[in-house]
Amino acid sequence: MDGKKVRVGIADDHAIFRDGLQRLLEQEEEFEVVAQASDGAESVTMVLRHQPAILLLDLAMPKLSGVEVLRELAQLRSPTRSIVLTGGISRRQTIEVLQAGAYGLVTKESPTQVLLKAIHTVVRGLHWMDNGPVTDVAAYLRGLMQVRATGSSNSSFGLTRRENEILGTIVGGLSNKEIAQRFSLSEDTVKHHLTNIFDKVGVSSRLELALFAIQHRLVEG
Repeated sequence: MDGKKVRVGIADDHAIFRDGLQRLLEQEEEFEVVAQASDGAESVTMVLRHQPAILLLDLAMPKLSGVEVLRELAQLRSPTRSIVLTGGISRRQTIEVLQAGAYGLVTKESPTQVLLKAIHTVVRGLHWMDNGPVTDVAAYLRGLMQVRATGSSNSSFGLTRRENEILGTIVGGLSNKEIAQRFSLSEDTVKHHLTNIFDKVGVSSRLELALFAIQHRLVEG
């Protein structure tokens, strides 16, 4: 960590939990808790004002939910990386928080060392889910959902047969070069197809596209 402390913000509507988490983190020399927030709206203001490297974010808060906070911060292009803390979460919510921009997910029942490892992992730019780092979020969710294709979902977004094929390779983690080789296309043609797919489903990145495809069951597991 090159000697610099990791600046952390805590957002939770329970003061006892916030204070306990702050004391826990400040027992570790590498962390500095720079601010707390008690609701979603205050969380966004806190992040913009204090610019923590990590935001520990409760999923269920008044005024703005944790997911709404994530979306606000993403829209504002905040460099702060968020780890969602929750007592429990469904598979659908897991997809939702990742789409909204969360870097990690830790249950509140987890041992302290799990949270500390999650923070270290996210600081390095990786994702953390459950009890370990995740280098391929799309693959993680694909296994979680065990998705099956539904023809009606594909047609509702107006994707062509070729676009559906390319969509499957994006979820599979292939690069533009690898997609071009698989379908005997130029990389420019692949880029053109991807632009069309992005426009049709309303996403702006490969990760968002992969998560969208999984959520809407556009590809086979």
